[in-house]
Amino acid sequence: MAGGVELSQALLYARELRAVYASARDREQALSTLYHRLRGTHQQALRYADELKQLYHRMQRATLQSLLGLTNALEARDPYTHGHSQRVAGLARRLALAVGFPDAPARAVAQAGLLHDIGKIGISETILRKPGPLTDAEWAVMRTHPVVGARIVAPLEFLREEVGMIRHHHERVDGSGYPDGLRADAIPLGARIVAVADVYDALSSDRPYRRRFSAGEVVTQIERWAGQALDADLASAFLTRLHHGRADSTF
Repeated sequence: MAGGVELSQALLYARELRAVYASARDREQALSTLYHRLRGTHQQALRYADELKQLYHRMQRATLQSLLGLTNALEARDPYTHGHSQRVAGLARRLALAVGFPDAPARAVAQAGLLHDIGKIGISETILRKPGPLTDAEWAVMRTHPVVGARIVAPLEFLREEVGMIRHHHERVDGSGYPDGLRADAIPLGARIVAVADVYDALSSDRPYRRRFSAGEVVTQIERWAGQALDADLASAFLTRLHHGRADSTF
């Protein structure tokens, strides 16, 4: 009798264990199915994120190209400044790298160089191409272009670092520049780099009111303005590389 009870109890336990095992197996299969679904959803989300990232970068490039189109249209109005922004961008990027900027910040400086004069799009050709000195009223209009340029670029988050460089590229380290009269280190470093490149290219180019300076005269002017209009260390770094034949297209 006792043996029969033990056998029945064992069989009951076996059935219970089988039921527990089946339940555990069902849960494992459900979890596996859920895992594969989640994995598929995750991979799909990653694909969507990658597509959105690519779209964002395409939009960035398209927006930048539109801004560069405005800059090119501006320079096309004046043969004296044709290619000026491209040259400033190249010089500014190479100077930034020369003084220790990593590649990404140096690219931002270059983009600021490309766009530094975009605010001139609203200035009349009468002022931009005037063959003689500007009047006080005309200078007041001309001095608005850094602020206008910064306002054009400011809504674009991916150019947020360039905004300050564009706004302040006509500041002077002695505080006599515009639009805000900043001095020394209060001027963004990128703006000080663009300023050196801008001055070099302006002095090296013909303008409606004067012919280009000779190479020696350009060096003399930059040395004279170092510590006054231009950052002395950046001007020195630029002239050192210029002396070693690493300015212009090979700077």
